[in-house]
Amino acid sequence: MSTILKSDHSRIMSLESLAFDNRYAKLPAAFFHTTSPRPLKGAHLASFNGRLGRQLGVTVADSAQHGFIDYFTGAREMAGAAPLAMVYAGHQFGHYVPQLGDGRAVLLGQVRDKQQRLWDLHLKGSGPTRFSRGSDGRAVLRSSIREYLCSEAMFGLGIPTTRALCLIASRERVVRERVEPGAMLVRMSPSHVRFGSFEYFYHRDEYDHLRQLGEYLLEEEFLHLRDESSPFLAMFDEVVSSTARLIAQWQGVGFCHGVMNSDNMSILGLTLDYGPFAFIETFEKDYICNHSDYQGRYAFGRQPEMAHFNLLCLATALLPLVDDDKAVAIAQLREVLANYWPRFNAAYLAIARAKLGLVTDEAGDLELWQGLLQLMEGQVDYTTFLRELGAIPLSQLAHHPQREAFADLQSFDLWIYEYRQRLAREGRSDEARRDAMNGVNPKYILRNAMAESAIRKAEEEGDYSEIDRLLPLLHDPFSEQAGMDAYARPSPEWAQRIQLSCSS
Repeated sequence: MSTILKSDHSRIMSLESLAFDNRYAKLPAAFFHTTSPRPLKGAHLASFNGRLGRQLGVTVADSAQHGFIDYFTGAREMAGAAPLAMVYAGHQFGHYVPQLGDGRAVLLGQVRDKQQRLWDLHLKGSGPTRFSRGSDGRAVLRSSIREYLCSEAMFGLGIPTTRALCLIASRERVVRERVEPGAMLVRMSPSHVRFGSFEYFYHRDEYDHLRQLGEYLLEEEFLHLRDESSPFLAMFDEVVSSTARLIAQWQGVGFCHGVMNSDNMSILGLTLDYGPFAFIETFEKDYICNHSDYQGRYAFGRQPEMAHFNLLCLATALLPLVDDDKAVAIAQLREVLANYWPRFNAAYLAIARAKLGLVTDEAGDLELWQGLLQLMEGQVDYTTFLRELGAIPLSQLAHHPQREAFADLQSFDLWIYEYRQRLAREGRSDEARRDAMNGVNPKYILRNAMAESAIRKAEEEGDYSEIDRLLPLLHDPFSEQAGMDAYARPSPEWAQRIQLSCSS
């Protein structure tokens, strides 16, 4: 029986009729290894993201899940697909690794959605490839649930990200720190090309392939730059801008990536590869979410600096494309890279102003924001404090419900006084400020306790209902949702101490 799906227009279609347009597979063999996903034992559908599925024009019919799973786990070939594992390199924790690649993932193919936009259909946990470096190529259920939920949470927060189409669980067991169930994630993105994709060819002196990769991106993602006098320099300039904006958004919501290696940096400025991530709860500038990061290289407060380092790695790899004269290329790329900090600072300051409910610009706004962060350090929940700040009328700001949590009440009261004076100069109504702040300060983030609850139900009971309960909540994190207040509360202490690592 073919896999039946229904479109928004009530017409029947099948996975066989997805509009594959495999542009990446047309690149030379040096760019990938042709392979196929290895089916999971006892695979079954844990969750389907209908909101994203509708962009392809499809939803899974309850009676056809088995066929759907067969296609997405490799048990049955999907017409038009061209599965392959992408090759790349990267700087991991500051050290260059000359070959990485999709060691547990497969680019199943590229498809057109209803608006004719091109999407990668990428399977994560699909079995070993040439780039697995001795591993089993599997993903575990806990990390797959976390990525499934967080990529959609980031989308709901308005932060550029890869997406998650569905989560496939299984009865297959894999060994990490313990024996645990294997799973597979079907993720989508306009592209999975990374900074490390360029590094791979540059450091191998394969400049023809380096240029082919650049030409591919100009054609597929940066076509508007084709006629620039130096199109690859212009492309790098856009990557600098999109990366600066992305990291500013991470810092604004308190998102800690955990593994900001250059192979985990998207050329499109997307949040890519959710490993040991976390949203800060009690504010800590130097919070480390990855217990494998012994040096704190990817601590929350260092993320802007690490993005700059990764852009430097990319700039180095682009040298042969920018100019034949290396000295000229270095000068031009260095000039563009110098724009990173001003662009990041401008984006971050705009986010800070919005989170404080400010609409005008004053010279002391950054100091006002940084002063609040210093007071919050180790004291209060970042997300709930800012959400509550917007709900309090100007005349009542001194009575913030978390005031007593601050160790230095005198300094907090002084900050509140300065903040009230700043707001008073704008003359904005309490209602307008509240509505604006509620649009940038989420009520719900993916807290450790939320993810862990979904994981435990799935692992211990085979119950995936919590995943589907969380998905619509995370898609609309700024709105008050009836009966969901418990999800807005800080995680209990046990959940905030959860150890996260790169093992998956």
